[in-house]
Amino acid sequence: MTASGAVWRNWGRTAAVRPNRIERPADEGAVVRAVLAAEGRRIKPVGSGHSFTAIAAAPDIQLDLADLSGVRAADAATGRVSLGAGTPLHRLPHLLAPHGLAMPNMGDIDRQTISGAISTGTHGTGIGFGGLATQVVGARLVTGTGELITVSATEHSELLPAVRVGLGALGVITELTLQLVPRFVLHAVERTEPLDLVLDEWMPRVREHDHFEFYWFPHTTTALTKTNTRLPGDAHRTPLGRAERWLSDEVLANGVYRAMCALGRIAPPVTPPLARLVDRFTGNRDFSDVSPNVFTTNRSVRFREMEYAIPLEAIPEAFRAIRSLIEARGWRISFPIEVRAAASDENWLSTAYGRQTGYIAVHRYFREDPTEYFAGVEDILRAFGGRPHWGKMHTQTSETLREVYPRFDDFLAARDRLDPERRFANPYLERVLDGATGTSGRSAVRAYDGAA
Repeated sequence: MTASGAVWRNWGRTAAVRPNRIERPADEGAVVRAVLAAEGRRIKPVGSGHSFTAIAAAPDIQLDLADLSGVRAADAATGRVSLGAGTPLHRLPHLLAPHGLAMPNMGDIDRQTISGAISTGTHGTGIGFGGLATQVVGARLVTGTGELITVSATEHSELLPAVRVGLGALGVITELTLQLVPRFVLHAVERTEPLDLVLDEWMPRVREHDHFEFYWFPHTTTALTKTNTRLPGDAHRTPLGRAERWLSDEVLANGVYRAMCALGRIAPPVTPPLARLVDRFTGNRDFSDVSPNVFTTNRSVRFREMEYAIPLEAIPEAFRAIRSLIEARGWRISFPIEVRAAASDENWLSTAYGRQTGYIAVHRYFREDPTEYFAGVEDILRAFGGRPHWGKMHTQTSETLREVYPRFDDFLAARDRLDPERRFANPYLERVLDGATGTSGRSAVRAYDGAA
């Protein structure tokens, strides 16, 4: 246990807090003791800080779960692996290699901890695959009363749909058991194509391919499509060479792009021609590699993000509305819009609950004010029954969220049971679960923007 003095900031610099105390429990017993000792105070675990909301902010007692990391148990025959809650996703390829296993799907960033990723509804793309939380078949967590419980198909099974995407509101997760798959290879095809063609073919493409997504730089007429096909683990691989990966992913995608964002902030009129220039130099690629090397990319240019989940078939209409809004407002947007898909699932606060889902994510360079852009896009996506990603910026409150989550009140009932004294609450959770209005409405985005 240490007294605090340092300010905790998230990666996107949208939230900051100075905890009164920081604790780093070495095992589950230490987590139990910390929760019991926090009587009358609030206590929250923190992961890597890759959420753009203040969902992990711990103004009072902050728990660092870095020591609760690594493989606790593994069964290659069943594909089930138990991991410490603080295990970073980027360590999983190394940890799972001896067992010949892999995650069925991943997002494009792997800096998060496994517990933080599932708790906020992190997802990848592919309508045959749910978000990361759908891989969870068991969890161990310390409740607000200090009880260490196991939630699985055989113990407290009624809580599993709540705990999988629990927002950190139900307890401190100490261990997760995942249902994994044999290691596999992905054949990746990346192409620049006419945007309108990609929108017209959206539904056939997401249905035809294992994993399909696309990016669009505003002010251009083309999209970068990414199509990944699953192959057996022993399939022949043609990975990108070290020099090629460094040139495309580091020099162009991060170095040149960072310079473009910085210049666009100083002189917004140069953004459209720069976007068209970057678009022209975006190369087509065709390669195959083990799945983590294809799913994930290194992102070093700092940004802010908002992402909404809408019915899968609504993507083309919603996207075109956003494009028209950007043109009508004359905004100069340097970051691409990202579009992905996911399978329907039954986790109560999953953004894909009960429907095949399409995701539209918008971004802004972290030194630019996202308020007007995000608010305009949010209005469009809410009109399609949109659900905001829990770890990305939005202005919704419990009142508006209840409208789009049929099991919202069931989740609140589970929270009453597991954390009756609200030891795991913070201002963000009060806004999205309890209806507190201190940072609700349009002001929420601006409040986050000024947090750092």
